[in-house]
Amino acid sequence: MLKGKRIGLGITASHCTYEAIIPVIDSLKDAGATVVPVITHSVLTAATRFGTGEEWIQRIEAATGEKVISTIVSAEPFGPTNPVDCMIIAPMTGNSISRFANASTDSPVLMAAKATLRNGSPVLLGISTNDALGLNAANIMKLLNMKNVFFIPFGQDDPFNKPNSLISDFTLMVPAAAAALEKSQLQPLLIIHEKE
Repeated sequence: MLKGKRIGLGITASHCTYEAIIPVIDSLKDAGATVVPVITHSVLTAATRFGTGEEWIQRIEAATGEKVISTIVSAEPFGPTNPVDCMIIAPMTGNSISRFANASTDSPVLMAAKATLRNGSPVLLGISTNDALGLNAANIMKLLNMKNVFFIPFGQDDPFNKPNSLISDFTLMVPAAAAALEKSQLQPLLIIHEKE
């Protein structure tokens, strides 16, 4: 499905979702893609109950077989000299959603996304934020209307306890990436998360 494709995978600081991303890396590789990981500074430095940045970088590099890109300078060549076929950002926090929607490229992940759009290639977003239906709703709507920006289908993960929260179904990353490469949005966009 993604045979021969070079896929950038941007990871932002939604620490609780990292465990779900590792098996999806395997799925991308099983579909034939080379996966190039890019992280934000907070992924690199944060230590949470979900693990340290150092631990996650080791796991991400082991899963992808590639060194993590962790600086804006290293991400910039995704545009002119070292492009990817598709840039996926998953998980994508509300903070990064806001910055991306408003053209702020102040992290390696957002620089890689900007560089990818510069080439006319797709950027696929896998959102994970408690503020999606709050102040960030306007930014998500802006991104939904942006050329070459697509979403991994998403829905409310806990509508009664966290009514503003949305998260993508990361198990749909491979088909969403295949659709994005065809300049198409995987449907349905809005999903219902099944309770475990």
